[in-house]
Amino acid sequence: MNLSEAKNLEYSVKNEKPFGIKDKLGYLFGDFGNDFMFIFANMYFMIFYTKVLGVSAATVGTCFLVARCIDAFTDIGIGRIVDKSKPGKYGKFRTWILRVAGPVALMNFLMYQHSLVNAPMVFRVIAMFATYILWGSVFYTAINIPYGSMSSVMTDDTKERASLSTWRNIGATFAGIIIGAVTPQLIYSADAAGNQIINPQTFTTVVAVFSIGAFICYMLCFALTTERVKSEVQENQESLSLIDTFKALLADKAMISFLAVAVILTFSSLMAQTVNTYLCIDYFNDVNALSILNMITLPVVLLLSIVAAKLSQKLGKREFAMIGLISAGLIFLAAYFIKIDNAYTFIAVFALVTLGTSTFNILMWAFITDIIDHSEIKTGERNDATVYGLISFIRKLGQAIGGAMTGYALTFIGYDSLASVQVENVKEGIYTLSTLFPGACYLLAGLLLMFTYPLTKKVVEENIGKLAKLREARN
Repeated sequence: MNLSEAKNLEYSVKNEKPFGIKDKLGYLFGDFGNDFMFIFANMYFMIFYTKVLGVSAATVGTCFLVARCIDAFTDIGIGRIVDKSKPGKYGKFRTWILRVAGPVALMNFLMYQHSLVNAPMVFRVIAMFATYILWGSVFYTAINIPYGSMSSVMTDDTKERASLSTWRNIGATFAGIIIGAVTPQLIYSADAAGNQIINPQTFTTVVAVFSIGAFICYMLCFALTTERVKSEVQENQESLSLIDTFKALLADKAMISFLAVAVILTFSSLMAQTVNTYLCIDYFNDVNALSILNMITLPVVLLLSIVAAKLSQKLGKREFAMIGLISAGLIFLAAYFIKIDNAYTFIAVFALVTLGTSTFNILMWAFITDIIDHSEIKTGERNDATVYGLISFIRKLGQAIGGAMTGYALTFIGYDSLASVQVENVKEGIYTLSTLFPGACYLLAGLLLMFTYPLTKKVVEENIGKLAKLREARN
């Protein structure tokens, strides 16, 4: 893009109070709200429909795949609508949080209704498909994409954007800890033989509390954040069409490489997250181990968050993340061959793996802003929400693959959702799904970052300089 083209774009920073801790806390609460629902669905949606409502794991997996096909239209469509919309009274992105917070929280509650336990199976399946699609493909998309895109307009400083990525990840981690540690203690109880069973009514009550919590967190996000950066195309500037935008994005090596890594990590992490519940309950037969396994993420992420910004600044985000992912993959592969039979030894191994994978997860949203900057330099147009919508769809596709593969894999190894105790070969299959599969995926993702992702520390710094000159020219 030459300077004459650049002058057709306006880029300015609103005269607002400076970026600070209030914005970081607000952004943290946004992902706290997201993950009161999203992480819960990752961990317990399949558990609820297989163990409570008796739907087959393969059918639940099919539900995930159908929803992701719909997401191909809703994620990208919402992203494009948001990018082309004019800022309102509350800004361009915060307005969507205010509009959708109530509907998404309500639909989340309706997904887990224990009263359906005696309904005909066909009705249970229809309810599962309808509520999951409305929640995830419509309402969650309509709030998550504007929320994720908002970081690029809260500040134009790359270090501050990296800090938002860290704070967002901390919010998700806290939500995950609450969900992972508290939920098993509430919904599971031991039968006369000592096997863990679910209380359906308590399950729905817990979901109601989390849905209310999500709504409150969204409101805090709305109230505490500020949109400062304004980027718009003048009336005499013809913007790229949606097709041209995608052509440009999908011709970008950085985008393709990031999408490949994101898909692999998303579906493998989701699959491991879901299977870990079966691992603790059916393999180790220890509900307390499940709570601890879910809690261990918090201290690991908080510890890494202290040094992540400095290390990534020194090494580069790409370099920092690939070291962690390769290490995590090798540790899990070793755990598979060792055959750990003690739940708490496995938890220690899982903590080391989490430390490795968190090097990418903590900085993932900063990766996205680097890609958006890179795209702006190449195309002359900044499409934050469209880029985020594309990435959101690809990540959801990874989640669908993970959810479907979990259901199909459990069916393949002979898992019986109605049995209180699984046979030994099924238990061994669960252990394999918890170690070998994610280990191989983490290793592959790290190698992809090493050999295919072009935005090294040097390139990112060069892009920052180029954008600074372009914006100076525009002004």
